[in-house]
Amino acid sequence: MNRRNLGRLIAGTAMTTALAASRNAGAQRSDFPNQPVRMVVPLAAGTLTDVVARLIAEPMARDLGQPIVIENRGGANGNLAAAYLKQQRPDGYAILLAGVSMLAFNPYLYANLPYDPARDFSYIGPVVNTPFILVASKKSGITTVAQFLERTRARPGEITFASAGNGNSTHLAMEMVAEAADLRLTHVPYSSVSPLASLMSGETDTMLTVVGTALPQVLNGTIVPLAVLLDARLPELPNVPTLAEAGVRTPTMAGWYALVGPEGLPEGPTVRLNAALQASLKDANVRQRLAQMHLSPMEGSPADIRRMFEQDSETWGNFIRRRGLRLG
Repeated sequence: MNRRNLGRLIAGTAMTTALAASRNAGAQRSDFPNQPVRMVVPLAAGTLTDVVARLIAEPMARDLGQPIVIENRGGANGNLAAAYLKQQRPDGYAILLAGVSMLAFNPYLYANLPYDPARDFSYIGPVVNTPFILVASKKSGITTVAQFLERTRARPGEITFASAGNGNSTHLAMEMVAEAADLRLTHVPYSSVSPLASLMSGETDTMLTVVGTALPQVLNGTIVPLAVLLDARLPELPNVPTLAEAGVRTPTMAGWYALVGPEGLPEGPTVRLNAALQASLKDANVRQRLAQMHLSPMEGSPADIRRMFEQDSETWGNFIRRRGLRLG
């Protein structure tokens, strides 16, 4: 074989190898997923976060053509689940349903957080948002926001408020109200017991919680609704004012959930997972169930949820620093 023919053979072989590699890479990208996907949930089975995860997992699995396995890893305000996800391979087969507190609050609450939500995660898409409602125990005798403000100002530190734990959104939301209205309240955090149960028994006086959790107890008269943290009144509670109507103006409390993956998640799996998520949020059964829980589906792109995370990190980070709130 002469030198010219040898050169042509080498060049042809190189081109064939390159084309084969390109086809293999394309096949790998389009092949996702070819095995079950694990969705990590940062709370125990039966919690609102877990219910949302299981609700969207079924239609997402149909769209992806692979099962989605729910993996509950509760504890430490979501830090254990987030740290676990950080250690997983960025291949799309391990994702996390994260609440806003894990991403936008925890970096400012914990001095030694085992993850950096700005650096360690790939953002896949927003899932749902939840409104909040200010409620009181019947035993407290508080029936309006005006009474709540008057009694708290008359006896600083005497009125208690329950939350689902230090640094939880139910904690920070009430701290925001206290700052806006110049109130001094006593915080009673609960981690293993339902904070709403403490309100129903009269053990605590007030609480800011999500509408879907509180509404059944409000409608059956077990607890007293004071105001909703929304731009408009709830159709189910037309006589309950918004907090702004009651004279207290605060930033809108962020209550969103998002799907994230480990840092470095390739574009192919990110786009595929986002598409499956959007399809699930358009599913008629999912939308009906979310409406029953007073959760709003949030269709959007990876860039949309990344932007929301950055905006809420700035708003709530500044607030947490201003209030001097630290959890260790």
